[in-house]
Amino acid sequence: MKTSVWIMLAFAIGLLAPPCFSQGLTEERLRQLELETQRLRAELESLQESRPIAFPPIQVDQTGFVGAPQDAAQTPSMDEIRAEMKKIAWTKGDIQIIPYGYLWATTAYESSPSQVGDYVLYVLSNTDQGESAWHVDAKSTRLGIDFVGPTLPNFGGAQTGGKVEIDFQGQYQTENKGTVLLRHAYLEVKNEYFRLLAGQTWDVISPLLPGTIMYSVGWGAGNLGYRRAQFRAERYLHFSDTLLVTTQASINSDVVSEFAGNVIGDHADWPVVEGRLAFTLGPRGKGCRPVEIGISSHIGEQVYDFLAAPVQDDVEFRTWSFNVDAKWPITSRFGVQGEFFTGENLGAYLGGIVQGINLTQRDTIRSTGGWFDIWYDWTSRLHTHAGYSIDDPLNGDLSPGQRSYNQFYYVNLTYDVTKKFVLGIEVQQWKTNWVNKEPGDSYRLELMAKYGF
Repeated sequence: MKTSVWIMLAFAIGLLAPPCFSQGLTEERLRQLELETQRLRAELESLQESRPIAFPPIQVDQTGFVGAPQDAAQTPSMDEIRAEMKKIAWTKGDIQIIPYGYLWATTAYESSPSQVGDYVLYVLSNTDQGESAWHVDAKSTRLGIDFVGPTLPNFGGAQTGGKVEIDFQGQYQTENKGTVLLRHAYLEVKNEYFRLLAGQTWDVISPLLPGTIMYSVGWGAGNLGYRRAQFRAERYLHFSDTLLVTTQASINSDVVSEFAGNVIGDHADWPVVEGRLAFTLGPRGKGCRPVEIGISSHIGEQVYDFLAAPVQDDVEFRTWSFNVDAKWPITSRFGVQGEFFTGENLGAYLGGIVQGINLTQRDTIRSTGGWFDIWYDWTSRLHTHAGYSIDDPLNGDLSPGQRSYNQFYYVNLTYDVTKKFVLGIEVQQWKTNWVNKEPGDSYRLELMAKYGF
């Protein structure tokens, strides 16, 4: 089986490999790539006030595809772009270094305690807990650096670059002593036809995020997927102005999800394989609202050593998932999005209510779930998201004390004080069922202030 998997993987990577392009992209294509970096990470508002430049809108989808500017006559010259970027980025040789970040503070009241508290993965059972709690947190503050390197003339004029990003939600003993958590660290080569990436970033599977303002964005309650080290290849097939097909494949670290004093995790002898096929339907330009639909899957193994009787060494457990994601901006102000998943041993992907292995039965846990989100922009500054998310493990795979059902509803309101300063308020209702324990129910009110730079 493992041999066939490697053959299939090699075939998939072969399909994803970019074709040979003529030497160098056109000046127009290079202009698009620099505009993408500039618009995504540059704080150009203040610069434009002092020296107005008419930058055309850039359309970027979740794969990183960049749409063409709508009015080439308004496009600034390459010299103007480079001059502006020098004001907002450090340079070292031919590499531009663009810092960014969020100063992020939250305060929340919950009627019953949750895990973790500052954000919610699930609600603790009323058998064990039940009292209300108040939290104040700043550990979600995020710092990052984007790197933009030279283009590769002999590789289709592809842009080189990378990212390093951290926050402070790592393991800590006291809440006011947050530790660094590595979010992203990768290098990449990309243009509008392909992308090659090596390092740590989001999973290929289930790429969307619900519109909750909470740090954990529904993990453990229906939103599958996290970040892990990987080698990834993507291919963008422009069949027409109304059809873009994206293929993605990656090999990934097989992260162990269950920890106990008498259980040790190990690495399998083959990586976790992830893949996704996505369709962008409809015109892709200024004012357009294409529909995005994707199907994705992963398969791999986790290896455990059980030190307690009966002692077992190198026990292999399969992990897999099948997923669907969709995003539909119905109007310029209103839209819906959502995901569905089903699979087995999903703890490392924050599925199964963060349970992958039943350590008592020494077997995997199957689970099904998903979420949907509705958004509406009241004005250009006032926005609302509302949604529902659920994660439902198969009860027959569970033992007493494990979590058997998890769901939450949410509705929020955010206000853009400026383009970089956002205030938000959100109300959530959570319910977590436990095997042979009372369920946990909690209402949560969260306030958020976020300042980007």
